[in-house]
Amino acid sequence: MSRRDKKEDEDGAGNVFQNLDKTTLIQEARYFNSTPVNPRKCIHILTKIIYLLNQGEKLSVQEATDMFFATTKLFQSKDVVLRRLVYLCIKELSPLAQDVIIVTSSLTKDMTGKEDLYRAAAIRALCSITDSTMLQAIERYMKQAIVDKNPAVSSAALVSALHLSATVPDLVRRWVNEAQEAVMSENAMVSYHALAVVAGARRNDRLSTVKLVTKLSRAPLRSPYALSLLIRHAAKLAEEDQTDAADGYLEFIESCLRHKSEIVVYEAAHALVNSNKSTKGIAHAVSVLQIFCGSSKATLRLAGARTLAKLTAKHPNAVADCAVDLENLISDPNRSVATLAVTTLLATGAESSIDRLMKQISGFMSEISDEFKIVVVQAIKRLCTKYPRKHQSLAAFLAGMLRDEGGVQYKTAIADAIIALVEENPDAKETGLAHLCEFIEDCEHTSLAVRILHVLGREGPKARQPSRYIRYIYNRVILESGAVRAAAVTTVARFGAARPELLPNIRVLLARCQLDDDDEVRDRAICYSAILDSNDPQLINDYITNVPIPNPILLEKALDDHVNSGLAADEPFNIAAVPSAEEPKEDKETPIEIEARKQPLVSREEKYADELKIIPGIEKVGPIFKTCDSIDLTEPETEYRVRCVKHIFARHVVLQFECLNTLSDQLLERVHVRLCHPPGYRLLSEVPCENLPYDKQESVFYLLAFPENPLDSECSFEATLEFVVRDCDPTTGMPEDGSGYSDTYPLEEFEIRCADQFRLRGAADDWEASWERAANAAEACDTFGLSQTDVGEAALAVCEHLGMPKTAIAGDAVKDIRGGGMWRGGAPVLMRARLVAAQGAVTMQLAVRSTQEQVATFLLAAVG
Repeated sequence: MSRRDKKEDEDGAGNVFQNLDKTTLIQEARYFNSTPVNPRKCIHILTKIIYLLNQGEKLSVQEATDMFFATTKLFQSKDVVLRRLVYLCIKELSPLAQDVIIVTSSLTKDMTGKEDLYRAAAIRALCSITDSTMLQAIERYMKQAIVDKNPAVSSAALVSALHLSATVPDLVRRWVNEAQEAVMSENAMVSYHALAVVAGARRNDRLSTVKLVTKLSRAPLRSPYALSLLIRHAAKLAEEDQTDAADGYLEFIESCLRHKSEIVVYEAAHALVNSNKSTKGIAHAVSVLQIFCGSSKATLRLAGARTLAKLTAKHPNAVADCAVDLENLISDPNRSVATLAVTTLLATGAESSIDRLMKQISGFMSEISDEFKIVVVQAIKRLCTKYPRKHQSLAAFLAGMLRDEGGVQYKTAIADAIIALVEENPDAKETGLAHLCEFIEDCEHTSLAVRILHVLGREGPKARQPSRYIRYIYNRVILESGAVRAAAVTTVARFGAARPELLPNIRVLLARCQLDDDDEVRDRAICYSAILDSNDPQLINDYITNVPIPNPILLEKALDDHVNSGLAADEPFNIAAVPSAEEPKEDKETPIEIEARKQPLVSREEKYADELKIIPGIEKVGPIFKTCDSIDLTEPETEYRVRCVKHIFARHVVLQFECLNTLSDQLLERVHVRLCHPPGYRLLSEVPCENLPYDKQESVFYLLAFPENPLDSECSFEATLEFVVRDCDPTTGMPEDGSGYSDTYPLEEFEIRCADQFRLRGAADDWEASWERAANAAEACDTFGLSQTDVGEAALAVCEHLGMPKTAIAGDAVKDIRGGGMWRGGAPVLMRARLVAAQGAVTMQLAVRSTQEQVATFLLAAVG
């Protein structure tokens, strides 16, 4: 018997449905019209249809309709398996086919029949195809089904009610009494689904939800699933409640730690661990999770290790007590559990235990896949930041991992960790760069080699012995592909620009590169040689040392708009106005996960780029300079919610008003914003919103021209939302007869500030040299008395007002703020502020240099 099973497994290793053809299957479905039919053959065809649909195959409306009506012919069959597949197929085809409502009577007959095997499936199929008008007819049957003695029927009705609550919430609310009765059912799934329906119907009524949770927390719920759901609702109420009532919810959750069901115990521990309220229950939750870590069940070990890993961000000391249990999991046969144990130990381990941990996991690393290795690398990266004095052993461990086998994502993660170590820890710079140099000697990934060469060009010249890296870099010119050779030429030029003592040798190397076979390599070598030979500090800075890297997506759009606008012949393209590419920032409190999830970094400018295309003439205003954070113009709980997003261009601003209607019985039409703008601004165009249905965000746009004088651009705007209200059926969203009535809604004032019109950043390493090079530029300076009494708070307030990062602040007793950037019109700006506290007051001396005197004066006036 076992031999036959094994042979069947081997024979069935290939997917029997993998070569399905849609056209052939449509032909096969015609067999359903035969009389009589072979149930076994029909089951096979229906299985193929469901498989094809779930693989994402697209059917035309006609194809889906033909297949749907062919399937309905099988209602006459008495075969149980075939009939249940028919219901499933009807559910899958109903969103694609036409006239599906025709099977309502057959499904209603099965739903109210005596055959329990068909009733549950018929309910699910009926609710998936019936529209809101037909639901009224089966409401009585649905109420009866919810309290049916058969748990399969009851669950099917409750789950269907859950799905329907998204489209017809008012109708489902009328079934709550029956659902409340089903909450106390002896069947675990019925009770769970009933609680979900009842809680869902009350989700917008906080007081009603509080009463439900309070009542059920005192009742003996038999279903562990329902109790787990109740714990989630109690935890949510505890987070939202600022009164002493929150303690009652936490006490209930803590009492669930003693429940006999492992599901309930884990849900309670998870809720306490993630709570931002009292920490009294954390110790009990951790002790439960410790027991889970020693369980014989892999699921419980995974749950315990994963939850402890998440706890490390908030309560590392509580997790540190579980070190012994976690060390026992390093050798766990489940690699997910072992990885979580390792990363948690790395996150919570003391500095003294780092070396021992490194030895423990060295053998473990060879046994896991690249996905798990990346998670461990990220944990070591966090450890480098936490314990900078351990950089030698951590860097050595990472370098050893670099030499092992692995894919490009794994090697990139290690390189990122070493690069972060180099950038954050000055003591580790030499060690980290040496490891990176060794790695690129035999790096087979072009993208990674280019990235490391870029880092060497940025950090190498700052090292004590920069000449030691030149050999590794020049080897790339001799041995590597064209892309790597071109990157190496740029890196060599940066060494020559930053270290004059190396310049003679660099000139020789660049001269050799001018004979390269690759055009890109030759062009770069010739260009950099000419720039270095000019001995012009400004030229060297702009084209070698501090070359801005624009966002490639926004650069492409800006170039396209510039060419299509017809201005290309008259006006040169200003690449400096394109926003620069942003570096991804890692959250310091990111919870440890089993899998590394790398989210694509999308700037605000990219996010809104497609939405702005609706504005007529937007392509003629030039590239977007900056998109500001959205501002709420209404309170969060109001019936209409409006946010303003400011899109800044060189000479124009687009005001985008994001509107949301939270009233299900209203449809808003002809929505626009009455804008009272200051005299200096010119309104060029408006794009109103024609329809604003319930719970769907739409936008109103205004395109304005900035005043000629920058000093006039900082001002306040008054706005009022104007619209026509039409009452509508909340179940269908269709408006009632009539033209509606006009109404207005006041919005809060908002400002266009100085910070909106500048892209400022903290001082770079060569800031002093840049300040000196700008000595001949227009300068504006003044001294101010600030309202703050603490110099640190004052420095933070100045940075926030100007839109500068906190990293621009230096010094202790005397605070220095240094930075630079660009004005929306393309003029570069450098600024220096010195803040001193004396006699309970803070005085600030501010100096601004720019190529345009008006811009320097504007920045100064904005602070005043």
